[in-house]
Amino acid sequence: MTDTPKRIVEQRGLWFEEFETGVLYRHKPGRTITEADNVLFTTLTMNTQALHLDAAFSDALPPFHQRLVNSMFTLSTLVGLSVTQLTQGTIVGNLGFSDIAFPKPLFHGDTLYAESEVVDKRESKSRPGEGIVTFAHTGRNQHGDIVATASRKTMVRKKPQEA
Repeated sequence: MTDTPKRIVEQRGLWFEEFETGVLYRHKPGRTITEADNVLFTTLTMNTQALHLDAAFSDALPPFHQRLVNSMFTLSTLVGLSVTQLTQGTIVGNLGFSDIAFPKPLFHGDTLYAESEVVDKRESKSRPGEGIVTFAHTGRNQHGDIVATASRKTMVRKKPQEA
């Protein structure tokens, strides 16, 4: 037995230099959305919309005849599914979201799958140790239908200089 130190691997997202424009990342596993997820998120965010909370009300309304998953939960989960693979521990912060759309709703029991494409990256003009990466996020349900899209601009750290 030797006293050689073990190699340590720490899970993290990607440094600015590791992102390449045009690369598509598929984030696995997906996330099955439960009734509890939807009700908790909706009430925590003070959204009293009956379409999310009132089964009798929603069941009577066409065209869906059931409660809809809160679209802000869908967006949050879509971005959240990307964190481990892309930005865990390397992001400085989100700079903004744009082009957010929800072409189809999610329902209780649906599974959300996420993918992210790097659509732009550039060095920060004011912060030399960081860069700006823009992602196009797409969320699909278990049938492959697109349920959410969003563009997200982030500030990401560059790889630290080795000591």
